[in-house]
Amino acid sequence: MVNMHGMHTMPATVTHTDPQTGIVDVMASGMALRVHFPPDSMANLKAGDKIGLYMAYSQAAVVH
Repeated sequence: MVNMHGMHTMPATVTHTDPQTGIVDVMASGMALRVHFPPDSMANLKAGDKIGLYMAYSQAAVVH
């Protein structure tokens, strides 16, 4: 992973899922977070599931 910054993992608890959009709401380190996955990859997640989030970011030019 080139030019990745802030790479870390966070344990999280799923609080809500939307299998149609791939949006997953979680609580991680006392914070409510909303993350997105391809819908097929999160179809089996449900509220109460314990997951690990692997997070990083890269700065990239905005493509319009």
